Amino acid sequence: MSYQIPGLPDMEYMDRQKRTFLTQIYYREVARGVWITTKHFFRNMWKWMTFRKGGVVVQYPEETRPDMSPNNRGRHVLVQRSNGESRCVACQMCGTVCPAECITIEAEESKNSTIQRKPKVFDIDISRCIFCGFCVEACPVDAIRMLASTENLVGYNRFKMIYDKDTLLNWHPVVNDDVVHGYNP
Repeated sequence: MSYQIPGLPDMEYMDRQKRTFLTQIYYREVARGVWITTKHFFRNMWKWMTFRKGGVVVQYPEETRPDMSPNNRGRHVLVQRSNGESRCVACQMCGTVCPAECITIEAEESKNSTIQRKPKVFDIDISRCIFCGFCVEACPVDAIRMLASTENLVGYNRFKMIYDKDTLLNWHPVVNDDVVHGYNP
């Protein structure tokens, strides 16, 4: 039985080329991989021995790189109002847009008549964060920002890498206007 569409000519079957024994056991590819690895190792070792920039590992908590990109998205901070409270209105836009789902917000009623809600709990789990910056872009009141500094981002205990509202507010940027909706440069 033919599965051919009526009106189309039959297609010829093309046989693949037989692989040679050397191709089948991949000696050539293994040797090529070892050569590339060795070449990069000695190139980086020569750069390190001549005190030039190379592919040398930086021991991060003790050392920092002087050539950090200015576009680096480092640690998260919360912006404060002039009265010292967080500028966040607990709209949960940042937690919704976060692909890693590392932001936890619990809202409570605000005593201020111009603001309906404020965050009772605002936690960011830095061990799960992928530093994409979506939370900064999604915030309608510019309450969360990311600094280029990267100190205190590493830790040996997962539970110490959960930043609460007080930790995020210790940057102390004070915004003079209490703008709740809209853009405030």
